[in-house]
Amino acid sequence: MKKKMLLLNTTVLLGLGGVLSTPAYASTIQDMESQKSQIQNQRQDVQSNIKAASDELTRLQAEQDQMKAQLERLTIAEEENNKKAQKTEADIKETSKQVEQLEKEIKLLQEKLEKRNDILKDRARSLQESGGNVEYLQVLLGSSSFSDFVDRALAVSTIVDADRGILKETKNMQDELKTKQADVKSKLASLEDMKAELDEMTVQLAAQKKQKDALAKELKDKEAKNEELKASLQSKDSSLANEQSTLEQNIKDQKAAEEAARKAAEQAQKEAAAPAEQADSSSAKAEAPKASSNDVAPTSAPAPKASNVVTVGNRWIGNSAYVFGGGRSQSDISHGLFDCSSFVHWAYSQVGVNLGPLGSVSTETLKHAGTQVSSSQMQPGDLVFFDTYKKDGHVGIYVGGGKFIGAQSSTGVAIANMSSGYWKQKFNGRVVRI
Repeated sequence: MKKKMLLLNTTVLLGLGGVLSTPAYASTIQDMESQKSQIQNQRQDVQSNIKAASDELTRLQAEQDQMKAQLERLTIAEEENNKKAQKTEADIKETSKQVEQLEKEIKLLQEKLEKRNDILKDRARSLQESGGNVEYLQVLLGSSSFSDFVDRALAVSTIVDADRGILKETKNMQDELKTKQADVKSKLASLEDMKAELDEMTVQLAAQKKQKDALAKELKDKEAKNEELKASLQSKDSSLANEQSTLEQNIKDQKAAEEAARKAAEQAQKEAAAPAEQADSSSAKAEAPKASSNDVAPTSAPAPKASNVVTVGNRWIGNSAYVFGGGRSQSDISHGLFDCSSFVHWAYSQVGVNLGPLGSVSTETLKHAGTQVSSSQMQPGDLVFFDTYKKDGHVGIYVGGGKFIGAQSSTGVAIANMSSGYWKQKFNGRVVRI
């Protein structure tokens, strides 16, 4: 009986040994492991693409937010400049009325002067023809007594003095009116130039808004396409994850079946062995995966620090808008709304230089803020002045290389070339060193 059992156990053992050594069985697990490896590689590629898509979305959204902020600045700038243009238009109308009124007064005074001049000319002609003051002499000689002569002489003197006084007073009035007229006409011309610049500025701001609206739409389209790409990649990654999970389960099942067969073979060997012989039991030791970390401690780049007045304003390039009279409140500054003189004042304040009260800063105050130097000695940090709607109507900070940084009506804060083109024509040679 024992021999039969031994023979049976040996047969079972040989049969199981044949199953375990069958190449087809081992090949199945190898194939699944290979497929799993391929899927893992594909998932790595897909996840890398998902990360790239996420990064691109973050970048596009940040650019979109920046664009929206700039559009808001341009809208505020357009509204403020429109208000100033309307006020300037009203000032032009009022000043034009003043000019017309002064011209009427001057015309009436000139007519009055002409009449008086005719009288004086007649008297001068009479004096010239008679060799003396005949009319006044006849008045004096026609006196009936010495007392009458004295009275007539006093009267003649009074008349002569009165003529001379009236003529002088009238001349002074005429000169005063002409001076007023010249001042008002100068103011009117300045207002008209300012109005022209404000109108041009409004056109430029509208063009900038249109261009940025188009760019914002383009960014939005890119964002939508990138979202679709990311969703597609995530769907593919999910599908690959399902495939990987299925393979892992299949591999697990196959290994479990292999383990069961191995244990059955071992048990058969034990039963077939001599009673005194003890089979060694071995248990598989699961190798604990070693923890690895690829995390790198994030490093924060040092915040840029404004070191001098030439570069401190770069933060506003592309993030500001020009407002005539803007930049004189913390709200304006926070929103990047400047005009040329307020930007210069702000830039110098950032490096510890006070250029006077912010509320009253202008190109007129800035041109007296330092020492005037020759344009041939110009160096970075100097203030440079340009004749735009008026003399010294624009100011900027020289940065070197024939360029300056300033708040321009067409661009907001930007670096412009003053060695050629428009700004070369407008540069008047005034350079002020703070």
